[in-house]
Amino acid sequence: MSTAPRDRILQATLRLIGEQGIGAVTNRAVAKAAEVSLGSLTYHFPSQTDLLREALQAFVDTEIERIRSHITRLTDAGITPDRAADEVEKAIIEFAYGPEQIANLELHLHAARDPDVQPTAIRSVDAYDRLATTILTALDIPDPDRHAPAVVAMLYGLAVRRLATGDASAAGTADAFRTLLHGALHSDRPA
Repeated sequence: MSTAPRDRILQATLRLIGEQGIGAVTNRAVAKAAEVSLGSLTYHFPSQTDLLREALQAFVDTEIERIRSHITRLTDAGITPDRAADEVEKAIIEFAYGPEQIANLELHLHAARDPDVQPTAIRSVDAYDRLATTILTALDIPDPDRHAPAVVAMLYGLAVRRLATGDASAAGTADAFRTLLHGALHSDRPA
């Protein structure tokens, strides 16, 4: 079954951003990469802001669902902090390096410069925070809402490090996550 033009446009946008940066996102380049007409592109996305915002959101929605299904499977089976850390590293290895991850980070940086894209980036970070809160809650981590942003920031930081060094192994992610989890388990100080 063929992918709908709108979905092909979003996928092509993420690929272009990941491979060449935000500057590569022109209507002609996206239309060519998506194999759609310029008219189809502008019909679906009247502005570059709409295109960038929706590309980020499409990526986040797909990524959150992938992670959520993984977490649901783990929580249904019962999970310990050590196993959670190992499983997070395995999940990241599946997606450690690629144009979509680079595009995600590029779009977050773009949001810092473009107030029209910023609400989507905020929604993205909020979604990751909620996901981290779900994991921490399943692990009986005290005050999971307080600790979730640190988990997300650590994972974003490790993603930047992997991309900068070309390391697709995600090595060290489990150890870093485990350290945060054990610290949060023993944290009794209020925020």
